[in-house]
Amino acid sequence: MNEKHTVRDWMVDLVVFVDPDQTVYEILSIMRRRYINSVMVRKSEDNPEIGIVTSRDISDKIVAENRNPKDIKVKEIMSSPVVAAHQNLSVKDCAILMRENHIHHLPVKDDSGLIIGMVSASDFLLIAEAMGTNFQERSLS
Repeated sequence: MNEKHTVRDWMVDLVVFVDPDQTVYEILSIMRRRYINSVMVRKSEDNPEIGIVTSRDISDKIVAENRNPKDIKVKEIMSSPVVAAHQNLSVKDCAILMRENHIHHLPVKDDSGLIIGMVSASDFLLIAEAMGTNFQERSLS
C-alpha cells in the first residue's frame, strides 16, 4: 500500500461535539438525525478531558445494562482520554492503531491538535475495496 494514502484522505469531516452534561437521550436523536455512530464530548469546567461516545457505548452501557438514557449524562458513559490519529498517518498505521486499542472510531487531528475528522471501522470497507484496484478506483462520494 502506498504510504501517501493518509487518514486525511479517507476521514469523514463531519465531527459533532456534545456537552458532557447532556443526557444520553438528547444525543441519541442527534446521532440518529445525522446518521453518525459517534460524537465527541467537549471539555468543560468539571470535565477536563475531551471524550467520545459511540454506538457501542450506547449498546454496552445503556441497552445491555437496561439503563434509562434520560437519566444518564454523556460524561458517565464517554471514553476518555481519547485515542486520536494525526491527519498524515497512513491508513495502514491507522488500522493498526485501531486494532491495538480495540476501537472502532478514531478522531483525526490536524497539526495544531484540533479534531478535524473521524475514521471509523466501516470506512475501511471502502479503503480495502480501493486497495483491490491499487487505489485506481475510489468508489466513495
